[in-house]
Amino acid sequence: MRQLLPTAIDEVDPVTLYAGDDRPSLAERPWVLVNMIASIDGATAIADRSAGLGGPADRAVFRALRELPDAIVVGAATARTEGYGPVRLDADAIERRHIRGQASTPRLVIVSGSLELDITSAMFVDSTPQTIVVTHEAADAERRKNLEKVAEVVVAGATRVSMGEMLRALRTMGIGMVLCEGGPIVNAQLLADDLVDEWCQTYSPLLVGGTSSRAAVGADAHRDAANDDAPERLQLRRLLEADDMLMANYVRGS
Repeated sequence: MRQLLPTAIDEVDPVTLYAGDDRPSLAERPWVLVNMIASIDGATAIADRSAGLGGPADRAVFRALRELPDAIVVGAATARTEGYGPVRLDADAIERRHIRGQASTPRLVIVSGSLELDITSAMFVDSTPQTIVVTHEAADAERRKNLEKVAEVVVAGATRVSMGEMLRALRTMGIGMVLCEGGPIVNAQLLADDLVDEWCQTYSPLLVGGTSSRAAVGADAHRDAANDDAPERLQLRRLLEADDMLMANYVRGS
């Protein structure tokens, strides 16, 4: 059995490391990378925020990953709770993106069925390029009309957001890779439709307890049992370590 020992993060450059990974271009949809953090006992937040779980090493990986995608996808509830604003990158990161032929910053994509979003928030009024909001056909018409004043609205699905339709729409917009930062319901929907190609998981050395959600949870956490599909198995590509924190990178097998 293959063994992969952890590498101390101060021995590598996370930016170079993650940018050098192979991520094949897909014709019908973008490559999907999920990045999450959880405590030893599976909590994804402390007092409803993920920041209390992380540390300098986790933030270094977070920044390295954020400069790679063409779009960053996040659920509306997570965007509200975590206080999302426009995606900001430093000058060096922007230069590296330009060398790769990418726009200066990734598009921010908010997934929302209810469209209960504050159109005066920074993620709309301060975002360049314009934030994308993905919803479904049955969403509130008045809210959709108001959002169209400050965002690009994409309709994917009839009565609920279809992850597959969303990704296909993003691919037609020239988006070849997306980074999904949750929340658990969005992650569960991606897993249910077998749309995750890569998963970066930080294991924080904390025992949290409480009622915090796991990384993927909801009605779509598992694929239809009638299909008799086994859970997807990914391959461990990398394991970094710092201050008892582990940062694992898993990728879909060939």
